[in-house]
Amino acid sequence: MRSLSAAVTASCVARTSGSPRKARASFGVQSMSTVTFIAPPRGAARRPLRVRRRNLHCRDPAPAMIDQTPAARAAGAPMSSNRLAAETSPYLLQHAGNPVDWRPWGDAALAEARATDRPILLSVGYAACHWCHVMAHESFEDTAIAGLMNELFVNIKVDREERPDLDAIYQTALALMGEHGGWPLTMFCTPEGKPFWGGTYFPPEARWGRPGFPNVLRRVSEVWKTERGKIDSNVAALLDGLAQNSAAHGRGTLTADAPVEAGRAIARAIDPVHGGIGHAPKFPNVPALRLLWRAWRRSGEDTLGRLFAVSLDRMAQGGIYDHLGGGFARYATDDAWLVPHFEKMLYDNAQLVELYCEGWLATRRPLWAARVAETCDWVLRDLRTGDGAAQAFAATWDADSEGEEGRYYVWTAAEIDTLLGRDAALFRAVYDVADGGNWEGHAILNRTARPDPLSAAEEAILARCRTALLARRATRVPPGRDDKVLADWNGLMIAALARAATIFDRPDWLAAAREAFDFVVRALAAGDGRLHHSWRAGRARDLATLDDYANLARGALVLHEASGEAAYLDRARAWMAVVERHYHDPLGGGFFFTADDATDIIARARSAVDNAAPNGNGTLAEVLARLCFLTGERSYFAAAEATISAFSVDIARSPLGCASLLLAHDWLQHPLQVVVAGSAGDPAWHSLLAAARRAPLPAGLVLAVTADDALP
Repeated sequence: MRSLSAAVTASCVARTSGSPRKARASFGVQSMSTVTFIAPPRGAARRPLRVRRRNLHCRDPAPAMIDQTPAARAAGAPMSSNRLAAETSPYLLQHAGNPVDWRPWGDAALAEARATDRPILLSVGYAACHWCHVMAHESFEDTAIAGLMNELFVNIKVDREERPDLDAIYQTALALMGEHGGWPLTMFCTPEGKPFWGGTYFPPEARWGRPGFPNVLRRVSEVWKTERGKIDSNVAALLDGLAQNSAAHGRGTLTADAPVEAGRAIARAIDPVHGGIGHAPKFPNVPALRLLWRAWRRSGEDTLGRLFAVSLDRMAQGGIYDHLGGGFARYATDDAWLVPHFEKMLYDNAQLVELYCEGWLATRRPLWAARVAETCDWVLRDLRTGDGAAQAFAATWDADSEGEEGRYYVWTAAEIDTLLGRDAALFRAVYDVADGGNWEGHAILNRTARPDPLSAAEEAILARCRTALLARRATRVPPGRDDKVLADWNGLMIAALARAATIFDRPDWLAAAREAFDFVVRALAAGDGRLHHSWRAGRARDLATLDDYANLARGALVLHEASGEAAYLDRARAWMAVVERHYHDPLGGGFFFTADDATDIIARARSAVDNAAPNGNGTLAEVLARLCFLTGERSYFAAAEATISAFSVDIARSPLGCASLLLAHDWLQHPLQVVVAGSAGDPAWHSLLAAARRAPLPAGLVLAVTADDALP
């Protein structure tokens, strides 16, 4: 499909070099004046796409910050009101005052496009995305650019967290054009919503090798009006690519040691100095690291354990971690995990809590236990949201505050000296606070150069310093919080909190997980045992995806393991029945991302590949395996086996990208169920249960059974 991208428009493929901030992007671009439309051969063989969204995840191509303060906005063009004002998504509401005539995705917007024969400009982003804010300020708040958009297009805004199904379709379409995906996603579509060309961020005028957004708008509109046949060819090619990308590629079987072999492949991709997979920009890639851990525990190979440890250590010590408030940022822009892209996501932190729990079980490293505790406490302090009766967890914290990326988190040496007094010298030496800073004149706190624990007295001083700095930071304007409750991301955090609670004996974490689960079951109920995907301000909306059911069912089973309550097991079983009824692919096997009664999408995605969160088919296969071992019903085992078999070709082609499915395969090959039976009043029973829960058991279930319980 590379020829399609070259033919459709200017390429916008990010390539990084130089420092993590000052030279983060240069772009190879084809001139808009040379655009022609040439579709690739129909029916050409294609491998399933792994949509790579790493090189432009809201990453800065600019050395200077954009002033987005209210005062700066007030000095510009006056804002108007558009059709987003009645929405609940914080991201859509951020754009409700734009002069762009934004519409939410829906039948009305598509009908307007058909009635006026205008193409759709689809803009997809999320509230915590820095470069979504930049493009909004530069283009969507500019009356001249907005006027051009309103004249030439029907403009639709989508929150990718609210509609992950739409985002998945159009990100895949962009990948079929040969481009790296990311946000903001800018996609041009027919009035039926069929894509024909797209990109990500565009500046208001040509710079950094990118065409100016007004020129893009004019050129796309011109081609729409004068070369419709070529657009139709491209639409057909993209739809064919979307269909082939979701098609089955044959069934097969995996060997019992496939997870270990994949773990060795992951180890070969690990940066031996800084940890993590590959080079900048660096994402935690938790599914792959969990598979590396599993391969280490299965094989006993020291190299795998060492590379796993260096990855977790460097992340825990780097600037990607918030050393004052807890929690991890989404990714780092450099190899050494120093410079984060500062937004914090619920799904990242949930996965990292479980990863550090697993790591601690095998090593007992105090640093990893501390990061689990600090991150869980941050989630409970800053991400809880609800309706007054109960609370679940909000989706994100923004990268920006007061119009600047990272402003909330960074410090100057002078600030540290003033606040910490005689303790400043020690703190600055340990946390890399130099006079000139380590990032644009400021310091991103990290312990990369001084990772080893100091004396107890010195560590006490550092703890006192962190407390003082956190208190001062609390007086700053905080980043914005997107307080949507998303079913899939809450499922990840419910499982993480419940598992951490059993390992570290934290009943408060378990209580928070139970409360969040109860909230989701009640607030996101859609009738007939089904769920909605998101909730905010008293309103649940959009049908749940496969990931919603898979992650929540896994959370339910971890809660069942932690509490012994059968209601959680029953809920997981009920959700699996819904998934089988509405998401199963009867021809190719496995499960679609969307339900069979979803009506406003142009394709049903079916994928084996992990992205920032675990793949839904992989998580579902693990849930089915767990259900077999918890209930004794072999039908669940067969369903898990069939799901993995349906994607065996994909796994063979890209084992690193299919870590979740390989983890599920390991559950089928090497399950271990530990039942601790006894009396709830017996201290010895409690001691034995705690020991079992703290054992590093790959694919292990630990169940507490008393005299009144039925054995599984």
